[in-house]
Amino acid sequence: MAERVDAVLDRGEAPHLHGLVVLRGGQVVLERYGAGEDHALNVPLGHVTFDRDTLHDLRSVSKSVVGLVYGIALAEGLVPEPGESLVRQFPEYGIAGRDHLTVEHALTMTLGIEWDEQLPYTDPANSEIAMELAPDRHRYVLERPVVEEAGKRWHYCGGATALIGEIITRGAGRPLAEYAAARLFEPLGVTAHEWSTGDDGVTRAASGLRLRPVDLAAVGQLVLDGGRGIVPGAWIEEMLRPRVLLDGGGRYGYQWYVSGGGRAEGIGNGGQRLVVVPDEGLVVAVTAGEYDGGLGSSQAVLDAVLPQDREGDAAR
Repeated sequence: MAERVDAVLDRGEAPHLHGLVVLRGGQVVLERYGAGEDHALNVPLGHVTFDRDTLHDLRSVSKSVVGLVYGIALAEGLVPEPGESLVRQFPEYGIAGRDHLTVEHALTMTLGIEWDEQLPYTDPANSEIAMELAPDRHRYVLERPVVEEAGKRWHYCGGATALIGEIITRGAGRPLAEYAAARLFEPLGVTAHEWSTGDDGVTRAASGLRLRPVDLAAVGQLVLDGGRGIVPGAWIEEMLRPRVLLDGGGRYGYQWYVSGGGRAEGIGNGGQRLVVVPDEGLVVAVTAGEYDGGLGSSQAVLDAVLPQDREGDAAR
């Protein structure tokens, strides 16, 4: 494995790689770091030389972490079951005609609303950026036009995760970032973490989490281990159960991409990847700086670690 990875790096096939951590049996078996231009969301950080202690944007891998945190909150009775009404969690908006929407529709990104994140994340026409600029991000999502029946088709939507994050916040009585720190990161022994907020002070549930790659790998190991009492094992099973087909193949669970053999993956813009491979007892965490440019560098090293791997969708 190490020889294959080093060959990829020596040939310059992963020029934007920032970090790679591979766990087998819960132990680090491979660790590599690079250097390059980096950003914290849209804020340039300049040229960074990465090492084990450098925090890195997870972008949309943040969504998969939110999926875990929801399961913790559900076990504590703080949030509704997935089958309960979504709009009833936001009674102050008085939104009518959408009682058919459930929390599960948000968890699976099958809300059936108009949403477009195909544009660069520097463009205000991108739906996630438009949500960030809106006076009320949650109202913005819930009032988007309905374009198709809910529950029928997966459609990428950071707004769905924003709603999940707010439901956790309301149930816990404190910001998502604080609750996640207390109930997930601290029990896991993760002491270095940041979760950015918007101008409204709300935790950016869809894309704002920053961790060290080795701690991202620890999150994956937690999933591989069935939650270890930090996240209920029953929720891990529910979260990773394939529920909806993706465009072009593959399936989606609750905020995680899932495929055969119980494999699960979080994917983020720029090449952020967290891959859990139960059949191999492997966890692979990758960070990269190919923002708005695809997954080439992260896929190159994943192909070296997992030679049969050819999966992955560009996502924030």
